[in-house]
Amino acid sequence: MLPIPAVQAQEQSLDIPPMRFAVVRSNVPGCEPNCPEWISAEGTIEAGTPLLLKRMLKALKGRQLPVIVNSPGGNVDAAVALGQMIRKNKLDIAVGTTVFSGCEPEMKNCRDNKGKGADYFGMAYDSGAMCNSACPLMFSGGIRRVVGDFAYLGVHQITTTYRREKLLYRTTYRILNGKKKIISTTVVSRKNAGSYKTYEMSKAVEKKLSAYLQGMGIGEGVFITMKNTPASEIHQLVLQNMLRMNLVTSLDTVDLFTAGTVCKANPMPANCREILTDKDTRPADLPIAQAKPALPAPTVAAAPKEADMRFVLVRGSNPLCNPDCPEWISAEGSISAQTPEKLRQALDAIAGRRLPIVINSLGGDVESALAAGRLIRERKLDIVVAHTDLADCDPSADCLANGGVHTGLAIESEAECASACPIMVAGGVRRFIGPAVRLSVGSLGLEDKVKAYLEEMAIKPGLFSISSSQQKIDRETMLKFGLATGRHSADELTGATICRSVPRPDNCRVVPSANAEADTPAKL
Repeated sequence: MLPIPAVQAQEQSLDIPPMRFAVVRSNVPGCEPNCPEWISAEGTIEAGTPLLLKRMLKALKGRQLPVIVNSPGGNVDAAVALGQMIRKNKLDIAVGTTVFSGCEPEMKNCRDNKGKGADYFGMAYDSGAMCNSACPLMFSGGIRRVVGDFAYLGVHQITTTYRREKLLYRTTYRILNGKKKIISTTVVSRKNAGSYKTYEMSKAVEKKLSAYLQGMGIGEGVFITMKNTPASEIHQLVLQNMLRMNLVTSLDTVDLFTAGTVCKANPMPANCREILTDKDTRPADLPIAQAKPALPAPTVAAAPKEADMRFVLVRGSNPLCNPDCPEWISAEGSISAQTPEKLRQALDAIAGRRLPIVINSLGGDVESALAAGRLIRERKLDIVVAHTDLADCDPSADCLANGGVHTGLAIESEAECASACPIMVAGGVRRFIGPAVRLSVGSLGLEDKVKAYLEEMAIKPGLFSISSSQQKIDRETMLKFGLATGRHSADELTGATICRSVPRPDNCRVVPSANAEADTPAKL
């Protein structure tokens, strides 16, 4: 039985609930029919917060609304991910709080705003609003960044909580040539052995946060103040100092983005939207919100080509799994001639760890799929068809993954596996394809090679000759041919609770996580 130190991201007990996001339309008298809108971000930053923002931005379909934030802080890694997402989408940000009129995000089945063109209406104020602790890391991602005279922005040192565990192992071995050879080692029990905290940044965290702030164009003084302020205190930054350190971009307030008059400017801000009723008449000199010239009827164009398959190491972002979360290799994109070698490099980079493959692909080169499938079987890896929804940032963008590991969730309802993709799936030791997945097969050519490969993988013959064209097949057919080895879903390999099972899966790992505890000022 050995004591094992582990790091746990632990938020300070706060009465403030987790951060939620809501799109709000101003109800300042006189602004209709053309009023500003914004994203209200209120609450404590948690590990799952970036995924909530990502989903909201996806629903907005490219609309660039400013973020109005009011937060005591929270999880450092999540705050950095939020800042990167805000910068990538070129959004502005202000410290402010939203006072709602009618329906509020916490209300269920509220119908007060039905038929009014928006889910939520309200007004934004900076008086008493705060952005403390880890929140300034999120704030730093904004293109334009403002904090009014009556809002608070404060920083302090990071607190990291270490949790100790006692693990009981069962080791199986056999004697070869008079020496013990270990066959397997399994964790059979875990016991809490206490915890302790540190109040200084590790060198790795210091390097990461310094590089992040520098990349966002923030002056070094912000990071120095953060390091020099005890974790038990909050250093409220003076507005003029924030301007000097480029933490704020001007001395404006939240009104810069939310005032009822901003939509009368020319050019009109991107966060203005016009809602006309039968009683409304539009003055000749008032620009139409987001009006676009009429376009000729579109011609039929070919579907966009799927990008080449990329492999990304991902850790589950569900807060329920912390600090022991499942990890997997996300495989997304078209199978190309480079795919087998990229996969080999990804597997070599994890130094022999057996992580499942989570694949989402429309197919591609058959020869390459055969080679990749054999590599998967050679490394004795499991595979599941699902789309990985990354919570931090796009691997193709210039982003800072925590220790080279992205965070996200495996979602089956958005996954597809077609053409040569099922060939890669066949290489898995265990192969799971959920009922919501769209999987299709058809004749691919190279019949002799595909037939020999399927025999090698113990898949019944005839699967890829069901139809000359691509045809979707159901779960029972997958089980009949042996393409799926069971009725399990992606949660079997990536679910938030799998790391609590005994024996513990190979793809679970406890990792250190930087965390800032947000101390609420006595009066805000």
